[in-house]
This record gives sequence, structure tokens and C-alpha cells, in this order.
Amino acid sequence: MKFLDIKTDYAFKKVFGSENSKDILLSFLNSILEINIVDLTIEDPYNVPKLQGMKDTAVDVKATLDDDTKVIIEMQILNHDGFESRILYNTAKNYANQLDAGDKYHLLNPVIALTIVNFKMFEFEKYKSSFKLLEKDNFTKYKDDIELVFIELPKINKELEECENIEEKWLYFIKNARKLDLIPKDIDKELEKAFKIASTANMTKDEINLQEKREEFLFIQKNSIEKAKRDGENQGREEGLRDGKQEEKIAIAKNAIQQGLDNKTTSLITNLSEEFIEELRNKENN
Repeated sequence: MKFLDIKTDYAFKKVFGSENSKDILLSFLNSILEINIVDLTIEDPYNVPKLQGMKDTAVDVKATLDDDTKVIIEMQILNHDGFESRILYNTAKNYANQLDAGDKYHLLNPVIALTIVNFKMFEFEKYKSSFKLLEKDNFTKYKDDIELVFIELPKINKELEECENIEEKWLYFIKNARKLDLIPKDIDKELEKAFKIASTANMTKDEINLQEKREEFLFIQKNSIEKAKRDGENQGREEGLRDGKQEEKIAIAKNAIQQGLDNKTTSLITNLSEEFIEELRNKENN
């Protein structure tokens, strides 16, 4: 038996964001967010025809909880310049977009952004972190309407038999499902169902082909980004120009263009505007 790599964004959405995944997502969110969710609605469920574009590097699962809290869950493999700002921006945008012109502010519902990353973000050792608006000296909460929760998979190293609770079991599943040959015994029913959804035996040929192409795309993107950064940093050091940081970004962008990355991806890894990158591209091609 073969399972999808749940760390890829599309596979993550298939498992946690399908129309029949409500009980799976309930179990997962109750364990990770440590709140009592009785019911939820999955917004924009997983649908194969909608996932055929390969250019986007982020696919999210959105749900509305029984208390009207909005939750955005994202699996992110690739780190890039401005990633943390993008998460904050998307969360704030989802918060603000709840209102139409003339609506009262008290109608706004809380938004939780749960982001699972396959790279280390913070210096501390714990794998789960939560950020809210607090008064900086006495930590008084301003308002509980926005919360950013991060899970850093590289900080998790337990085997399944070492997992002490359902949260750790879910994260083991996300990190390690692709390496397994069989569904583990004596696991929670929602986790067992998640394994079954992730099994390639239950997928169509078109769906398997789509998932494999997505994995290949992300692998190429990751290696291209790493090579572009490495070559660009070397070129920036060699040039030794006055504005080192800006020139280094430009050098990385040039190498990204040479590696075949599109303007959007190049912009994400350099924090240069897509318009500026397009100008660079035109110069490189002339």
C-alpha cells in the first residue's frame, strides 16, 4: 500500500478538505487548537478539476466553526522571503473581507490561521507556537479576533508508538504517511479514515497523475529556489557592490529567471516586485 505525501499542499487538502472530511478536520483542529469544536463547515472542498494549475505554491483549507470563527489551514513546503508577512496579510484580509460596505464592525468573527511548515521558522525548540495581539509589558489581550498558529514539522521526531496524544499522532501522520506501507493498528477512527483517503489505492489514475505532477513541481521549485539563492548569493558577494542586500536580491532574481521560475515565485523568494522582475527578465532576454 502506498500513501500520498501529506506535506504537499494538494494532498493535504484532499485529506483534510474533502467533502467527506468533516470528522477528520474536527478531530485534527480540536487537537491542534485545543478548543471544543462541535461542528464546522468546510469551505470550497477539494475538487480535482480545480487543482490542475501547477503555478501556485500554496493551497489552503478553509472552515467555519460552529461559533462562526473562520479557520484557514495551510501546508507550506517552500520558505521564501516575506513568507511571515504573507501569512499575516492573508489572515487580516480574511478578517476584513467578512464585511460589506455599511456593515457594522461588531459583525466581524475571529480568524485563526493555522500554518504547518516543513522548515524551521523560530529559534525556540517547541514545534507549536501561537501569536495574538497583546500589550507588550503586561500581556493584556487587545482582542482575540486574530490568532496565528504555526506547526514546524522538522522539530517533531517521535515515532508513532512514542506519541502521547492525538495531536502528536496527527502530526506524525502528516510528516510520515508517505514512508509507511500499511495503516498502523489501534489508531483513532478519524486517523484511520485519513490514511484511507491518503491511500493511492482509492484514487483515480488522473488524480494520481495530478498528485505526482504536483510533487514533482514542488521538488523542482524547491531545488530551483535553493540553487537560485546559492548562485545569487555567490554572485552578489563577488560583485561587492555598495548596496549589497539589493544587489544580492537582484542576483538571486536573475538566477531564478535563468532557472525558469515565473515572476510570482521569483518575487516571493526575493521580495522584489513582479514588475521589477519582469523588467529584469526583458533585459536578460535582450
